[in-house]
Amino acid sequence: MSNSPNSPDLASWIERIRGREMPVFASTVAALRRIIGDERASASALAQVILKDTPMTTKVLRLANSAYFNHSHQAVNTVSRAIVVLGFNPVAELALSVSLIDSLLAGGLRGRVHIEMARSFHAAVQARWAASRRGEQQAEEVFIAALLSRVGEMAFWCFGGEQAQALERCMKNAFLREEEAQQVVLGFCLRHLSVGLVREWRLGSLAVAALEGDARSRGPERAVLLGQRLALAAEEGWASLAARQALREAADYVGLSIESVRDEVLANAAQAARIAASFGAVEAGKIIATSGGASAGMPEPDQAALPGAPDAALQLRILQDLAALTLARAPLADILQLVAEGVYRGVGCERVLVAVLTRDRAQLQGRVALGSGAEALCARFTFSMEGDPDDVLDAAIDSAQPCRIDAARLEHPGTERLLQVTACDEAVLVPFGTPTRQIGVLYADRQGRPLDDELWRAVQHFALQAGLAVTLSAYDPAGTPPGL
Repeated sequence: MSNSPNSPDLASWIERIRGREMPVFASTVAALRRIIGDERASASALAQVILKDTPMTTKVLRLANSAYFNHSHQAVNTVSRAIVVLGFNPVAELALSVSLIDSLLAGGLRGRVHIEMARSFHAAVQARWAASRRGEQQAEEVFIAALLSRVGEMAFWCFGGEQAQALERCMKNAFLREEEAQQVVLGFCLRHLSVGLVREWRLGSLAVAALEGDARSRGPERAVLLGQRLALAAEEGWASLAARQALREAADYVGLSIESVRDEVLANAAQAARIAASFGAVEAGKIIATSGGASAGMPEPDQAALPGAPDAALQLRILQDLAALTLARAPLADILQLVAEGVYRGVGCERVLVAVLTRDRAQLQGRVALGSGAEALCARFTFSMEGDPDDVLDAAIDSAQPCRIDAARLEHPGTERLLQVTACDEAVLVPFGTPTRQIGVLYADRQGRPLDDELWRAVQHFALQAGLAVTLSAYDPAGTPPGL
């Protein structure tokens, strides 16, 4: 059979995984890549993509607070803060990796998937260490490239069905090397599937370079290759010939003695087991700990908070972050994004929207929205300001009147046009701005579930913080603040 990476069978597998087996991941990749590739994209745009997925948000924040990724040891309570502390691209790449692992964990898991995940996480940690030790500036990119370098293997064993079973039988019974068995059963090597998926999803040039590049390279792709070799060698035991050769290569690459490298590589294996668990791949972490011969001491990953559950401690931390950003004169758009995140995650609302007036104050338009159907709600949330004192939106802007929409409020006129857009008869609407002029509103609901007094007070508290930020910003009384 042909060993060509352009074989029809390979192309059909790429299409199958992209279109049928992992469409959610493909959609997330597309959204993140659009933002990463746009030099004008804001932190708010990245935060909104991540916050649409509650499990992703939880894991990104957990990783952002880990000592492995957060070298400054600054507490990170929100996605917006994670972007400030870790950087725009690192958070985007973490989100992409979390999405990949979640998509695979949600598939038809087989023992081989856990093995491939273990290899990927182990290789990623070893590769990042090698790049850092060598002084490369791309250590975080190297981690992601190594983690993604076996995406084809992971996806195939997850969704391979009968062909995966046939390949496993061939590997066990024919005493063939993995790539030889893949060639016999599939007509191509799974490494080529990884290359195809990395290219299809545009997962980064470094991952492609590592998969296709020269093994003699001394650049960052060399660190990725070393990570892979160390991870595979660990499965044979650190005393094996393969491990000794991999350690010698690593020592040569980073410029240290073999003894020093061996100690650090063993510590990396334990670290990799913990990192895998933090991503939710607990079984993969256990495999790393066993094959690497190092005790990982893995904690079970935290359970994600239930959507809609109020968290007073989180509210306080986010309000503290808001105060710090306000005093630092951060862009108002970033502050309003954090306000929305605080109400969404801390107060426990299912839909949150921040709307601001246009420069001529003729219209109120949605700018930031989080939760179920947030994009559609934000697009629909456009209202003309007509000065009607009975209308909840006009009253909010003209008279600074917050409104709690419930059965009692629906008996009075003035909510019809808002309900036509939100389709929710239980909500809160709170204006914000300077002491003398309102410039926007904060809207929140629980998709029709009743709202209590605690939520009502909490949303007003976040609106007050937004107002303080507006007051301290370079506010133009004739229009909207800069940055909006």
